[in-house]
Amino acid sequence: MSGGWNTIESDAGVFTYLIEKLGVKDVQFEELTALDSDEIQSLGTTYGVIFLFKYPTGEAPSDKPKDGTYDHDAANNLFFAAQTIQNACGTQAIISLLLNREGDVNIGKDLKEFKEFAGEFPPELRGETLSNSDLIRETHNSFARSSPFIDETQRTATEDDDVYHFIAYTSINSTLYELDGLQPAPISHGPCTPSDFHTKIIPVLQRRIARYPESEIRFNLMACVKDLRIRAREIGDEDGLEQQEDKRMQWLWENSLRRHNFVGFVGELLKGVVKAKLEAGGGAYDKWVEEAKGRTKKRREEARKQGIVEE
Repeated sequence: MSGGWNTIESDAGVFTYLIEKLGVKDVQFEELTALDSDEIQSLGTTYGVIFLFKYPTGEAPSDKPKDGTYDHDAANNLFFAAQTIQNACGTQAIISLLLNREGDVNIGKDLKEFKEFAGEFPPELRGETLSNSDLIRETHNSFARSSPFIDETQRTATEDDDVYHFIAYTSINSTLYELDGLQPAPISHGPCTPSDFHTKIIPVLQRRIARYPESEIRFNLMACVKDLRIRAREIGDEDGLEQQEDKRMQWLWENSLRRHNFVGFVGELLKGVVKAKLEAGGGAYDKWVEEAKGRTKKRREEARKQGIVEE
């Protein structure tokens, strides 16, 4: 692989503009604040959800999942890719969801070609193909938060780290599937049509969250829905359309901030503040330097007396 995958945030604006940059049309993400079927239904056409949770490291592998059943036939018949790298599970979950809803969703030329190329591979090779896709990796990385201190491509988790994982849930062929690249196959949670999804998904998520202590609240749930501006235009909801357009502008602004490293700016700002203070004090600069030299000299003399040699 020609490059690494950086960490991106679980954020509706990040996910929405990421898939738009990949060529997906008329789809957006909305953060869900409660496990409420009515809230999901209020969003209109829903293609699935992306769930973020703390991954239980150290668990022994099992022949069957804790909830639902493995559908090994679906591992080859659906687009199911094994997760082969760190930091890309969010994008992988999103792409798995969308590629399995092609027909309902316009996934665009690039993802359609990717699906046609990788679709006949076994899950492990699909995962390798996804992780080696320059287009998908570069698009993903363009939404990573800029940092001058951490090379995310070299970071590996330790046993003491909190590790978080993304998975997708969607209705495919009238079955509710859990798509988790760390599992050996898609997990079936029973019959579910797209129109039933908002009610069938809630108990599945409730059972999953119930596995954790009551004090654990670090979960995030994103709904993948039809662009809410389309419905607002169709029903003539001018206020709703304006709200959605304002939200898009806010997302654009936040995404632009993520791409910038502000350390240099802050450094120049501090230098400007110091310069202004010194100029206001006349010859304060020279005095400040001499005082600093004096304190350093005094500290070294005291250290020598105590037998400490400073480098």
